[in-house]
Amino acid sequence: MKKDNRTNILFRYGIIVAAILVLSAMIVWKLVDTTVVNAEKWNEKANAELQRVDTILPPRGNILASDGSILATNLRFYTVRIDFRAEKFNEERYRAAVDTIADSMAYYFPRKTRAEWYRHLLAPLDKPVERRPRAYRLISRITNTDVQRLRTLPFFRIRNRNRNGFITESYLKRYNPYGDMARRSIGGVGESKDSRQIHGISGLEKALDTLLYGKEGYGKMVNLTRKIASRTDIDPIPGCDIVTTIDIAMQDIVENELNNVLDTVQADWGVAVLMEVATGDIKAISNLERNPYGPGYVEALNRAVMGYEPGSVVKTLSMMIAVEDGIVKNLNEELPTGNGWAYAGGRAITDAHYTSSIKVGEVLEQSSNIGMARIITRRYDSIPGAFYSRVKATGFLDPMNTGIAGETRPRFDSIHNDRGGRIALSRMSYGYATEIPPLYTLALYNAIANDGGFVRPRLVKEIRGAGKDRLLPVDSMGTGRACSPATAAILRQMLTNVVWGEHGTGKFLRNDLVRIAGKTGTCYMIENGSYNTSKKRLAFCGFFPAENPKYSCVVLTCYPKRKFVGAATTSGQVVKNIAMKLYSRGMLGESPDFTAGVTSPSGATFFASAVKGINPGLKTALAMPAGRRELKAPVQRHGGVPDVRGYGIRDAIVALEKAGYEVAFSGTGYVSSQSPSAGHDSPRGTVVNLSLRH
Repeated sequence: MKKDNRTNILFRYGIIVAAILVLSAMIVWKLVDTTVVNAEKWNEKANAELQRVDTILPPRGNILASDGSILATNLRFYTVRIDFRAEKFNEERYRAAVDTIADSMAYYFPRKTRAEWYRHLLAPLDKPVERRPRAYRLISRITNTDVQRLRTLPFFRIRNRNRNGFITESYLKRYNPYGDMARRSIGGVGESKDSRQIHGISGLEKALDTLLYGKEGYGKMVNLTRKIASRTDIDPIPGCDIVTTIDIAMQDIVENELNNVLDTVQADWGVAVLMEVATGDIKAISNLERNPYGPGYVEALNRAVMGYEPGSVVKTLSMMIAVEDGIVKNLNEELPTGNGWAYAGGRAITDAHYTSSIKVGEVLEQSSNIGMARIITRRYDSIPGAFYSRVKATGFLDPMNTGIAGETRPRFDSIHNDRGGRIALSRMSYGYATEIPPLYTLALYNAIANDGGFVRPRLVKEIRGAGKDRLLPVDSMGTGRACSPATAAILRQMLTNVVWGEHGTGKFLRNDLVRIAGKTGTCYMIENGSYNTSKKRLAFCGFFPAENPKYSCVVLTCYPKRKFVGAATTSGQVVKNIAMKLYSRGMLGESPDFTAGVTSPSGATFFASAVKGINPGLKTALAMPAGRRELKAPVQRHGGVPDVRGYGIRDAIVALEKAGYEVAFSGTGYVSSQSPSAGHDSPRGTVVNLSLRH
C-alpha cells in the first residue's frame, strides 16, 4: 500500500518537474530567439518606438474684455464614474448610503431632484452583478472642488477605489464665464476632423485661431537605465491672449435693452452695436433671435456684419456726398416734392408724408425720398455710374476685417449710364437696391460724429503672448476721412434735427438728459422676389450726446408684430434706453447722482404713502417754508407693488406687468409717483396709476 502511494506521489512530482522543464525550455528558447535569432527585428521595433515623435498640444489663449475680464478661457472639468464590478465593491454599504448621497447631490447639484438622484444612483443595481457597468457616469462637467466635495460623502469617502469604484476623468473645456454675452462675436471651438486638436469654428475664436492656438511642442521616448520614458524636445508655446474692446457693463446694457424691446414688440430678430466715436472700439455687440425651442431670445447669427437693404439710414451717405461735393450749397433751397416724382420714366418715387416742397436742410429731418433723389440726380443724371465711384472713394466699401465671423462687404453696385442706371441711381440714393451691413452704416455715422475722421471698427485692441505683446493702433478706412470737418458739422446738425426738429421722424427719442442725433430707416422685406409691405426691417443709427458725441450706435429690428412698429419706437427706443442707462451709470462723463447735495428750486419731491389719510411726515414737510429743499432718493421696498419711480414708461410697464399688475399713466418723461405706492399689498390685477414728468 505504502509502495503504491509513493509511486503515485513520484509520478505526480515527475509530471510537475517535466512541465517546469518544458516551460523553462520555452522561456530559454524565446530569450535566444529574441536576443540572438531575431535580435535585429526587435531592435528595429525598439528604435521605431524611441524615434516616434509625440505632438504636445499647447494651451489655448484666453479672450479678454477691455478691462481684462475673461470672456473665454480653458478650464479643467471632471466626470465622475462608478465601477459597480470593482473587486471589493460593497453593495450593502452602498445601498445604506444612497439616501444620504441623494440628499447631498440634490443640494450641491440641483440639476436633478432628490428623487431623480436616488433613482440614478440605484439604477445599475437592478441588473445582475455580471452585467453591471464598469464605468457608470454619476455626474459630469464639475470642477475639482466638486470632486473633493463628493469624496466627503458617505461611501465615497473610502479612499480604496476597489471598494467604492470611484473613478474620475478630467478634460479641458472652453468656458465662457459670462454665458451667452456677445457669444456669437466671441465664437466657439471644436475638434478638427483629422485630429483631436481644438480649433476655432466661429467668431473671434476662428478669425484669430492661429494666434489663440499657439505652437505645438514635440517629445520622444528615451531609453533610460530602468525604463523608457517620455522626453520633451521642443516645449509647446501657449496661445496668445486676445484683449477685445468689449466693455462688460456696456455689453450687459445693450443686450438687455435690445432684448426688452424685441420682447415688447415681438420682433423676429434684432441687432445692436455700440461703438466709441474716437477709436472705433466696439464696446458692445448683440445679435438676438427668437428662441426656436422656447420663450425669449438667444444669441444668433452675426447680423451686424450681414448685408441688408438699409432703407433711409443710407440717405445720410448721399447727403454727405452732396454737401461735400457742393451739389447743394443753399440748405434753404426749396425742392419740389408733391405726391410723387416719376424720375426717368420709372415708377413714381413717393414720400410717407405729402408736402408740396421741402428745404434741402430738412430732407433728412423729414426723410424725404423725393428730396434725396432730386439732389443726387442733379449731379449724376447723365453719368449714374459715377455715383458708385464716388461712394467707393470715401472708403465706405473697403473691407473692415474686424474678425467677426461672416463679415460681408456692402453690395453697392456699379450701374450703367442708361435709363435703367438712372432709375437704379434714384433708388440707391435713399436706401434701396443696395445691401449694407449695419456695422458699415455705423462706421459712416461714427465718422460724421468724429468730425469726418473715418476710423475702422475694431473688436481687438491688444495681443498678449510669447514675444508678441502689442497694442493695435486705431486704424483708418479709405483715405482716413469720409468728409471735411465742415461737412461733418452740417450733417451732425441735420441728424440732430431728425430728433429735435419740428418735423423730425425721431421726435419720440427726445429727453432732457441725453441729446440723441441720428436717422430712422424703414425697409420692406423681400419675399419670393418682391417686397412684402406687411413686413418691415426698422433701423436707427446715430450718436450721443449730440453736442459732443462719445458713442455711436446702430440698431436693426426685424418684423415687429405688436404695439410700436415705427423705426423710432423700436430700434430708436433701444438706442435711447442705452443712452439713458449709460448716463445713469456715469458712463457719459456726467454725474447722475442726485442724492449728493443736489437741490431743486421748485422744492422737494414727495412720494405717496401706503398709509390711508395724510402722512404726518408729509404734512410736516408741506408746512415747511417754501424754497430750495434737498432731493432724497426714494426708499426701496421689497414685496407688494414694485417701486418704479424714476423708470421710463417702458421699463415701468415691464416691471409692473411681470408682477401681475395693470398699468395706466399720464404725462411724459419718467415716473414721478405711483398709486398704489411701492410695497403696497395690492392684489394681482390691480391698476397702478403712474404720473410721469421730465
